[in-house]
Amino acid sequence: MLLKSQLKLLKQNSMKIDVHVHITPPDIAKDYKKIGEKEPYFAMLSNSPQNKFATAEDVVAEMDVCGFDKSVVFGFGFKDIGLCRYVNDYVAECVSKYPDRLIGFLTVPPTASGVECEILRSVENGLKGVGELFAEGQQFDIADTKGMASFCRICSELSLPVMLHANEQIGHYYPGKVNLAFSDIEIFVRNNPGLKIILAHFGGGILFYELMKEIRKSFKNVYYDTSAMPFLYGSEIYKVIENIGIADKLLFGSDFPLLSPVRYEKGLKTSGISREAENMILGENFERLFNHPNPEH
Repeated sequence: MLLKSQLKLLKQNSMKIDVHVHITPPDIAKDYKKIGEKEPYFAMLSNSPQNKFATAEDVVAEMDVCGFDKSVVFGFGFKDIGLCRYVNDYVAECVSKYPDRLIGFLTVPPTASGVECEILRSVENGLKGVGELFAEGQQFDIADTKGMASFCRICSELSLPVMLHANEQIGHYYPGKVNLAFSDIEIFVRNNPGLKIILAHFGGGILFYELMKEIRKSFKNVYYDTSAMPFLYGSEIYKVIENIGIADKLLFGSDFPLLSPVRYEKGLKTSGISREAENMILGENFERLFNHPNPEH
């Protein structure tokens, strides 16, 4: 039996997992302007002064510097399923090279022809989830029950977490800020109670609506990540989330290479959240999400 002091030490040394990391095949990074000619959303983001590209080697090196054990990595969510297939192969190759450090997600345009085949193929190649998906950039409607049905069904059956880009409804504009209504997100969540969903960037703030009893109930399968937090919120947001009672649904995500995980460290340390909540955010919540069956399965 473990002593209390040993249990405390184990808690302090919980695994640290970054769930939101972008990697890009070197040839796509090199030819990003040419690719952007047919992918307007990719062009908008890649032409931003803040944009950076990273390889798997860059990610592992950054993890070593920042003390992270694992990262969830994915390529860009193109509207062309052929480009998605290409980056999925790159992600699978990177995961096979660093199996103890990287967890790979695949990306697809959810309503494209052949989406089920690409999901199955990527899962067979070792990828474990889907994302980050961009409704506007990939030109799909998350509130379209019929159009999203096939994609959602297979992701649910395979117990694949699905990460969706979301952003706040007000405030300053920045490249990638889109008009994805909270009402559409709610419809998507309500339509898919058996799907594990991760809403990036604090869900754009929709997580605050979990104070509503009906939203708390219907969003039982929804998680949120912290990506881009230093650009958007004060560190008090962590304590607010703990007070709401959903610290067990928040996942650490850096949005690397846009931001390094170290940019989040001070905010977490000075936020006033409990050590227990900090450990949950830094890794325990994702381990539970990743290893738990789908809500209705």
